[in-house]
Amino acid sequence: MKARYSIFSLVRNALQYHENWPKAWGSPEPKDAYDVVIVGGGGHGLATAYYLAKEHGITNMAVIERGWLGGGNTGRNTTIVRSNYLWDQSSGLYEHALKLWERMSQDLNYNVMFSQRLQRRAGTARHDAVAWGYARACDEMGVDIIQECPVEGFDIEGGKITGLRTGKGAIKAKKVGIVVAGHSSVMAEMAGFRLPLESRPLQALVSEPVKPIIDCVVMSNAVHAYVSQSDKGELVIGAGTDAFNGYGQRGSLHVAEETLAAICELFPLFRRMRMLRNWGGIVDVCPDASPIISKTPVENLFINCGWGTGGFKATPGSGHVFAHTIAKGEPHPLAEPFRLDRFVTGFTIDEHGAAAVAH
Repeated sequence: MKARYSIFSLVRNALQYHENWPKAWGSPEPKDAYDVVIVGGGGHGLATAYYLAKEHGITNMAVIERGWLGGGNTGRNTTIVRSNYLWDQSSGLYEHALKLWERMSQDLNYNVMFSQRLQRRAGTARHDAVAWGYARACDEMGVDIIQECPVEGFDIEGGKITGLRTGKGAIKAKKVGIVVAGHSSVMAEMAGFRLPLESRPLQALVSEPVKPIIDCVVMSNAVHAYVSQSDKGELVIGAGTDAFNGYGQRGSLHVAEETLAAICELFPLFRRMRMLRNWGGIVDVCPDASPIISKTPVENLFINCGWGTGGFKATPGSGHVFAHTIAKGEPHPLAEPFRLDRFVTGFTIDEHGAAAVAH
C-alpha cells in the first residue's frame, strides 16, 4: 500500500527542503525616535538600510512601509539585471550594482537566484528573494521593519527635517531617506518641494510554464518588447508604459495586446502560449530617464527616485550609494551626477534610448 501523507507533513517536508525559505523578521511598533528613518520597504529602501547598518554602523534605524514589505515595484517587475547603458555615469552606477549582484547571495547568506544569462555577466534574479534577504539581514542587525505604516506628513522646523507623522503615530528622526518609486512626487509635495517626475503604470505578463526554450533575455527596440524565461518555466514579458500618468497597478489593455503582438512577431511559436497573469507597477520617470539620488531643499531629507524602468537592476548599487549619501551628508562619487540640481544646471543624463521601453 502506498504511504499516505497529511498536508502538514508535506508542508514540513517542503520547509525542510528549502533552506532559504523566508525566515520571519520582527514586526515591532515604531519607537519614538531614530537616527535614520527610511520611507519605503522595497528593494532600494531595504538595501539602503542594509548598507547604512553594515558599512556605516547606523542601527538605530527604521524602515517604514505603507503596505507589506516588497509589495510595490520590487514585486512588480521583470527581474532583469544589466549594466549596458549609454552614458558613463549610468553604466558606472549600474556596473557597480552588477558587481554587488554577483556576490549578493553570499553577502546576505540568502539565495536570491541570480542567474547570469545576458550581457555575459548580467541576467535575472528573484525579486521576492531580494526583499526577503535584505529584510532578514537588516533585522539581524537591529533595524526595525515596520509595515502597514503610511506616512501622513513631515515635521520640518527651520528648513530642517525633525520627524514624520505616520499612521502609527509621530516619529522623530535626525535624517530621513525617501525611496518610494512612483509615489516620490507625493512625498515631496508633503515636504514642500516639487520633483521633475511623471508616474505611469508599467505592465508585465507571465505565461503558463513550459519546458526550457529561451536561455537568455531577448530585447527588441524595433518591435518594442522583451522576454525571458523564469526558473519555473514561465515566459516573463515586459511591456511599455501607459501614455498617461496614474497610480493604478494594472495598466491599459491595449498596451498588453500590442506587447503580445510584438512577442508573436519575434517568436511565431509563442502564438500558442496562454498567459497566466499580468500586473502593473508605477514607474517614476525623469525628463532624462535617469534617477535622482540626492539631498533635497529640506536639510537632512534625502531622496532616491526617478529610476523609471531600471529600478530592479540597480537595487544593490542604489542602496549602497544612497546609504553613503545619507550617512555622509554628501553624494557618493557614483551618485554625484544624479543630483536633483542637474535639472537647473543642465547637466542631464539622457538615457531614454537605453531603457528599451517607451516613456
